[in-house]
Amino acid sequence: MYRKLTFFSRFVPDILAGRKTITLRDEAESWPRIGETLDVHTFEDDRWFCRICVEDVHPIELAALDDTHARQENMTLAELKDVLAGIYPGRDAFWLIRFKLCSGDDSQP
Repeated sequence: MYRKLTFFSRFVPDILAGRKTITLRDEAESWPRIGETLDVHTFEDDRWFCRICVEDVHPIELAALDDTHARQENMTLAELKDVLAGIYPGRDAFWLIRFKLCSGDDSQP
């Protein structure tokens, strides 16, 4: 059994296609560890849709985000900052979690 990470359902196609390879979270969700496999569910209805392998976890400031980070989120930099402001109003410190889809067993838990 793997620990669970959730994403808004609008991100499912990008994650499954490999276009979204990072997520930015607050300190409460900084718990994933490098090398860990996570079950991924939708936030809205807790529907499982894949497993990801965590490749990196590190702190990052809002001011340090650039176009590369935005591409890894499959957004423009302006879109990324708008999304973060909507989810985490007033916050300027985040945890960057870089991941890839896990190969192998992707059967539903």
